[in-house]
Amino acid sequence: MTVNTTVLTTAHAAVVGSIPPRSHGPGASSCTWVNMSTFAAIQAVVSTGLLSVGATVSAKLEQAKDAAGTGAKDITGKAITPLTEAGDDDNVQAAINCRAADLDVNGGFTHARLTVTSAGADANTTALVFGFAPRYGTAADNKAASLVEIVP
Repeated sequence: MTVNTTVLTTAHAAVVGSIPPRSHGPGASSCTWVNMSTFAAIQAVVSTGLLSVGATVSAKLEQAKDAAGTGAKDITGKAITPLTEAGDDDNVQAAINCRAADLDVNGGFTHARLTVTSAGADANTTALVFGFAPRYGTAADNKAASLVEIVP
């Protein structure tokens, strides 16, 4: 495959969602809904820091019919094996890949988001969702509002 080195990588991939780094108490945190008609695929990367004793971190991709989350449900097969303090899962990452075709398109589902759930105790986590292969314009044209700078 030939790569055009004059084109910025953010033309092809950009951050489209995030869950800020912090100590998350038990409960769920989600990024904003990503319009999958904008991208051919997304990848969610969950990263742990120090997990408190008894902590468990789960992550999954969900789908909805619009940016408001109408009809939200899980995307089949798009969840990580839970990361645990007991499993020595401090300072590790897990990735979930999803193509637009993985959504229930026949059911009218067009949006996806990442949800990370901490259980049992506090867990230092963060997550980024990347959009790949934009259908229109560049990936950076559809970046997350939280992405404040792209350096060429």
